[in-house]
Amino acid sequence: MRYRVVIMYTEIGCFVLCVSGWILVCSTMPTEYWNYSTVDSIVLTTSNYFSNLWKDCISDSTGVSDCKEFPSMLALELYIHVCRALIIIAIILGFFGAVLALVGMKCTKIGGSEIVNAKVTFAAGINYLVSGFCAMIAFSYYGNKIRAEFVDPNFKAQKFEIGAAVFVGWGGSSLLIVGGFVYSFFAGKEGLGSQSKYPKKPASYVTARTRRTYMLPPPTKDGRDSRTRTNRSLSRGPYIQTNRSQRAVILQKMKRKSNFL
Repeated sequence: MRYRVVIMYTEIGCFVLCVSGWILVCSTMPTEYWNYSTVDSIVLTTSNYFSNLWKDCISDSTGVSDCKEFPSMLALELYIHVCRALIIIAIILGFFGAVLALVGMKCTKIGGSEIVNAKVTFAAGINYLVSGFCAMIAFSYYGNKIRAEFVDPNFKAQKFEIGAAVFVGWGGSSLLIVGGFVYSFFAGKEGLGSQSKYPKKPASYVTARTRRTYMLPPPTKDGRDSRTRTNRSLSRGPYIQTNRSQRAVILQKMKRKSNFL
């Protein structure tokens, strides 16, 4: 009973971690500060450039800002398409992971038996794990792209720095990975490991004639295998041995033929 209570509170804690990480990952989508750059022209005027996966923005020291969406989706660079796809996949998997976790957790009592709930919780943990890895790959790929352009001396265009949204995404991805791993470990140990506790019984061989189960007889007291004795007894049975009267008739016919010859 105590182990079940510990697992229940562990699932609740993992659910809070995963939902918090999923919310953090979702919050990075509308945030403009994936990267930023500051250009100082004169003392009183400063331009701030920042952008995300969907649009570019600019603001000045007076507080006026303006954003413009990317004009063409096909004209974008490859890393933006990859990051978009991975973030959307992470959000979708995190949503289904939350639904499965609510069904399979021990405190909700929505699912069926304990083993079925453990399997559903294991599926939720796998969803959270994949969601966290997808988000981590997306944010790391985007951040590494900005870092590579910033430290490249041959890159002559405007250089940007990593924005706050990437750091928030790294934190949310870490929460998803940790919560999904703990979910998968405990739920997989309970749901998938329970099958090995009940091994299957060996199949019995039943004849269609007698519907009796034949098993190997135990060895005799002198250590010999009793199968030989069983085979001998079966060879003397009425199904294999012919009738004595029939054998006598056959022998008489053979004697008559020999005397005639």
